[in-house]
Amino acid sequence: MVQSMTGFGKASAEISNKKITVEIKSLNSKQLDLSTRICSLYREKDIEIRNVLAQQLGRGKIDFALYIDNSGKESVTLINQSVVEGYYKQISDLADSMGVPVPADWFSVLLRMPDALKAEMQEVDEDEWEEVKKIIDAAIDQFNAFRIQEGNSLALVFKEKIASIQQFAFKIETYESERIEKVKSRLRDNLLALGEKVDYDKNRFEQELIFYIEKLDVNEEKVRLANHLSYFLQTMDEEGAVGKKLGFIAQEIGREINTLGSKSNHSEMQKLVVLMKDELEQIKEQVLNVL
Repeated sequence: MVQSMTGFGKASAEISNKKITVEIKSLNSKQLDLSTRICSLYREKDIEIRNVLAQQLGRGKIDFALYIDNSGKESVTLINQSVVEGYYKQISDLADSMGVPVPADWFSVLLRMPDALKAEMQEVDEDEWEEVKKIIDAAIDQFNAFRIQEGNSLALVFKEKIASIQQFAFKIETYESERIEKVKSRLRDNLLALGEKVDYDKNRFEQELIFYIEKLDVNEEKVRLANHLSYFLQTMDEEGAVGKKLGFIAQEIGREINTLGSKSNHSEMQKLVVLMKDELEQIKEQVLNVL
């Protein structure tokens, strides 16, 4: 199943007078590139969160955020009274000894000093953490649903482009017999023009002509191209992450199209090859965004 690496999921809930919100966003990337922004209360759970995300989200440049709205609850940051008193005494003594005035606004000075404020250490309540994990799971579910929806859109694009390449490949057959006859006629005309001056073995000419035409034969390339196109469509319906596999198949499709172009030796066939290349390039661009 085609899934996009682009995704977004968000979930939130009220727990113990706190509004917990989880957001997950992602863009395409060759590997898993995970960054997390977690509020201090749950920061110790960072590794656990990363393991869950790595198992369920696969590839992509993923940004995860978990933050808290305390809903008006008083701040847990406290004034470190003993430290502030110490700074006050030291500054007062220093001002006396140096004969300089003390600060006019003591609080603005003291509260900017190192360690004047301290954060009250809180331990994660395990029952609360279980509820937070449910919020994370809900955000992941929404995120994956978004990826599937985007993947369905990509699948429609792929099917349209594959169908176009198949049509162009079918049109090549229209010019194949014409191309062979033109090659035969051109070689015969050239030999006839030389015939009065140069004698040649007609049997050897026929053998060389057959060998030359065989080199221009594109039936094998058409068969392999058709197989690759069919395999691309089959792979799209497989379970799991198929992005890298689709990329490899697209490379094989490109190889066969290039060989058709080098063998075509016909202006109309070369135009069809250019059109097939254009469709394939659009497929390759979109495949980069497939999980």
